[in-house]
Amino acid sequence: MATSNFQSKLIDLQKNLLNFAYILTANRDDAYDLLQDTTLKVLDNEDKYVENTNFKGWVFTIMRNIFINNYRKVVRSATVIDQTEDLYHLNLPQDSGFETPEGSFAAKEITEAINAFSDDYRIPFTMHVAGYKYNEIAEKMNLPLGTVKSRIFFARQRLQQSLKDYR
Repeated sequence: MATSNFQSKLIDLQKNLLNFAYILTANRDDAYDLLQDTTLKVLDNEDKYVENTNFKGWVFTIMRNIFINNYRKVVRSATVIDQTEDLYHLNLPQDSGFETPEGSFAAKEITEAINAFSDDYRIPFTMHVAGYKYNEIAEKMNLPLGTVKSRIFFARQRLQQSLKDYR
């Protein structure tokens, strides 16, 4: 596709892309940032576009993937509980439920229950809770994907069983 034709098609899609970005982000500034990231990525990857394919679908897929990757990055970087004893509340978000003694006690009980698991179950479970995908956990632990999924499933069951009084 000629560069000028490619760019004009991309410019024609800007309004539709902005609407889609706003639907994904629900925030005007974030939508504009996502639109800018998408436009730059599309222009950088112009050589990867195959003629006679759905240009609009290709561009919208790039936007959706950028949004998903950014979301996963945010989820991974969010620290829920600092595992060290002295810095227990250091990285907690403000609305974590720890304002009350009951909330702190419940979180402490949950953490103790998770820490009571053997490493075979605790490590994949905490990685999953932190936002890692199953295949990433399997790769890091050098285990088959099915093994990781079953260990997380069994850890979740054991956690529910040990904390059944909190329901």
